[in-house]
Amino acid sequence: MNIAFIPVRGGSKSIPLKNIKIINGKPLVYWTLKSACEAKCIDKVIVATDSDKIKSTVLSFGFEKTEIYDRNPDNAQDTSSTESVMIEYINYANLNPDAKFVLIQATSPLLKAEHIDGMFAKLSSTGADSIFSGVREKQFHWIETTEGIKPVNYNPQNRPRRQDFQGLIAENGACYINSVGNILRDNCRLSGRIEMYELPPETGYEIDEKHDWVIAESLLQSFYK
Repeated sequence: MNIAFIPVRGGSKSIPLKNIKIINGKPLVYWTLKSACEAKCIDKVIVATDSDKIKSTVLSFGFEKTEIYDRNPDNAQDTSSTESVMIEYINYANLNPDAKFVLIQATSPLLKAEHIDGMFAKLSSTGADSIFSGVREKQFHWIETTEGIKPVNYNPQNRPRRQDFQGLIAENGACYINSVGNILRDNCRLSGRIEMYELPPETGYEIDEKHDWVIAESLLQSFYK
């Protein structure tokens, strides 16, 4: 059993009711829910919410694989971790420890079904325990230390050409896959031997602030005309 899990809170300080705000003609949560339901590897999609408005919106889509889980309001606060509601649902549903648990963030509307299926394929082929979606950043990073600012991923005296530069992999926050047993054991979405599945750079946009919304909507309009 492969279960996709999409947590969506009713509260959002930066963009009120963000998860059902219209973007490219559909509520935000529609796009990742559509991708999860269209992914061949997914058997069931759980939308965990504390909001009646979100619940009715999700049910109006009519996606066959979808079920609603009424999450505990205590795990839907600004300070609540995503892991807390993941574990809450896993315990509620008494899931098999060998089942695959696919965390999908509604704030990453550029995630596609083919990306989710590709992640499962890589997880299987590599024998890894868990996997996350990421994007490659070809930027030169620095870190502030007590001894001053220092380079993280390159030598300033030997600056590489962009085409020769590997860059860094950043989580894009879109999708994570792990087994139920690992999540319960480690209280974490990623554990054991971890792999990465590289997605196109444009999928690096997570909608947290208003300017993220403008960029993501423009990209969605180009993908889904």
